[in-house]
Amino acid sequence: MSSIRVNELLRGRGRAVVFFCMQETGHFQRLRPLIAGLTRWGMVAHVFTHRKFRKQVESEGGLFFDLFSKYPLELADDESIPISSRFVTFAATYAEQIRRDVEKLKPSLVIHDTFAVIGRVMATLLDVPRVNVCAGHNVAPARYLAALPHDPRVRISQLCLDAVKVLRDSYGMMDASPFSYVSAISPHLNIYCEPPEFLDQEERPPFEPIAFYGSLPFLEEEKANERTGRAYFGSGGAREFKVYISFGTIVWRYYAEEALRALSTLAATIADIDNLRAVISLGRARVDSTTIAALRRSNVSVKSYVDQWRILDDADVFFTHNGMNSTHEAIFHLVPMISYPFFWDQPELADKCQKFGLAIPLVGSAREKFGEDHVRSALTRLADEGESMRAALTRAREWERAVIETRPAVHRRIVDLIE
Repeated sequence: MSSIRVNELLRGRGRAVVFFCMQETGHFQRLRPLIAGLTRWGMVAHVFTHRKFRKQVESEGGLFFDLFSKYPLELADDESIPISSRFVTFAATYAEQIRRDVEKLKPSLVIHDTFAVIGRVMATLLDVPRVNVCAGHNVAPARYLAALPHDPRVRISQLCLDAVKVLRDSYGMMDASPFSYVSAISPHLNIYCEPPEFLDQEERPPFEPIAFYGSLPFLEEEKANERTGRAYFGSGGAREFKVYISFGTIVWRYYAEEALRALSTLAATIADIDNLRAVISLGRARVDSTTIAALRRSNVSVKSYVDQWRILDDADVFFTHNGMNSTHEAIFHLVPMISYPFFWDQPELADKCQKFGLAIPLVGSAREKFGEDHVRSALTRLADEGESMRAALTRAREWERAVIETRPAVHRRIVDLIE
């Protein structure tokens, strides 16, 4: 090992870094390679998050802290919609108590998912640099802050409004708002969880200083020995075309009716097409047994949850909402997508994928009602454009590999912040 490399490792050796992540699974997934990468640099990673992630934290070499058992989110705010606004209330409610926990660790750095407003507060209180891990595709704060007050889902509690005042008056967050979960851009470094090809040059200034990192938690070789998705699709005929359908997890909080309507049309259409076999994943949404039974067909199975990485290994097409993790997992497995976005960053990411030739739109706008003719048309177009889509996916997969290969350099940039 070179003397330069040894000196780099010594810079991180034994220095504490504190991670903050709220309970969103997709957001935590994007932190995993950072936890693993920095522990390999000799840093001690203390991860403040939900207990459901304990096993993953420890498997990546981190030290787990059960944030929400000690500081329940529902006691801070169980009213605000979107739920992400409750993270603003959480930060103001528990800041002083969490500060006492974190101070004992003597951290040199804070790393947080953008939604973890508490991470921004802790870095300010402890006067240490912070790294923000961007949440979503091109979630430019100014644009989203202008749109969110007009979102029909929004219902902000008085608790949240009071918390905003506390964050401004007591913690110096003069830009605090019920939507601070989109505006925690760091002046030190922002980790962007896609390959650079997905963010045009003119779109980058709001995220500077920026480091591209990707969203896939694993290198290809770390997944090479895992079982494939055949356990989900079964052992059908050689000509059987395998369809995977999932709208993720967050969609169900706000658009369950629209999601079920879409799944019903998809199931009914696929049932009438020869040589198709479909698996629908409900993302652990609470759906009654009668509704699930109505979705099932002889060639359509319904699962509460599937291992998406595994099932994509055997799927021929993915009907997707184009959430960030789902999109980039599909690209890595070379699975063409049929886009049906619902909200947030999904429509814009769907458009980007269609521009690159990776996806076909099911309809023209988010949550638009569709019929069997739309489904058949999309599948026909997929068959007609299959060769060009495979070429586009192969090219995009190289982008995913390339950004993963740059991760050691990103870890070095992070370690440099503690000097």
